[in-house]
Amino acid sequence: MRKIRYIYILLVAISLLASCRKDKLVYQVTPYNLNIPSHFPQMQIPEDNPMTVEGVELGRHLFYEKQLSRDNTISCASCHIQAHGFADPSKFSVGVGGVVGRRQSMAIVNLGWQTSFFWDGRSGSLEDQVFHPIPDPTEMDLPWDAAVNRLKAIEKYNNMFLKAFGTQDYDSTHVSKAIAQFMRTMISGKSKYDVMFKFRNNLPLTAEEEAIRQSIPTSEWAAIDAGFDIFFSLTSGDCLHCHDGALMHVNMFSNNGLDMTFEDEGRYEVTGNPNHKGHFKVPTLRNIAQTAPYMHNGRFQTLDEVINHYAFGVVVSPTIDPMMEFAHQGGNNLDAQERSLLKIFLESLTDESFLKNPAFSDPN
Repeated sequence: MRKIRYIYILLVAISLLASCRKDKLVYQVTPYNLNIPSHFPQMQIPEDNPMTVEGVELGRHLFYEKQLSRDNTISCASCHIQAHGFADPSKFSVGVGGVVGRRQSMAIVNLGWQTSFFWDGRSGSLEDQVFHPIPDPTEMDLPWDAAVNRLKAIEKYNNMFLKAFGTQDYDSTHVSKAIAQFMRTMISGKSKYDVMFKFRNNLPLTAEEEAIRQSIPTSEWAAIDAGFDIFFSLTSGDCLHCHDGALMHVNMFSNNGLDMTFEDEGRYEVTGNPNHKGHFKVPTLRNIAQTAPYMHNGRFQTLDEVINHYAFGVVVSPTIDPMMEFAHQGGNNLDAQERSLLKIFLESLTDESFLKNPAFSDPN
């Protein structure tokens, strides 16, 4: 009898001890330290979605997860391919069932400094942007409740959501936050342009940047330097109104003289403001040589075509951007030599380390 009583007391003690230990368990994540280039501004992180190692890793897996599409064939990475600067080499991306979209997929790079998303700017945050592609019938075509249920059937994701957000009862909000965290890590700032930018602004170069500078032949450095002057000159290339600074991007919408009338009315579809007809989000020029085709409708296949448009092909319409100062003469009228130097400058924005960074690649 004493033995039974002893065993009972021991079991109760073990149970109480286990209960105490359970109560003391604390959900704890690891802060993620963003590797922001020294010549970039600080990134504003939403208070309700702090960067964590666990959240970023979860977001990376979700970015490549094809089970978030109706027929398990498409992921975010299907239309945002790392070797192509996380853009799509196709004119229009193809969704499930072969459905073709109507706009070119924008490159995913340095999104943490942008304030609007999609060509028409219909989303004001990265978290909101993530909500759109999965249920969109022209993209992944899967209702959010079905998408989350699929994830909950996979033990790996239940564990990862628990580590990242402290819950296995997650929903679409947690999915969007994780993917947004991952996309904020996709920073490109180690191109020849960055070295030139810092050199011209008397900013100290890191050892890695100095190595890049030393690797550039003298003739190429001179060509990039000359193209830099053309690009930022108000009387020559006149490109700086929309693409400026370390980020080579300005948060704005513009009618850049593609058409007189608009099959796709762009920003107007969101705001209803007639002055916004034909206005589209200004894209970054980061890795621009890798992200063809160009413009919202993928009409230009090469950088030469883009440069020629701004030189001779600008079309004036009632909503033309007033900063297109040479629109009245069809463009900036750069000669062949100037266009060649401008192209070399644009190619200097290619960041090989970004295009090959294993931290952004498929984890599976």
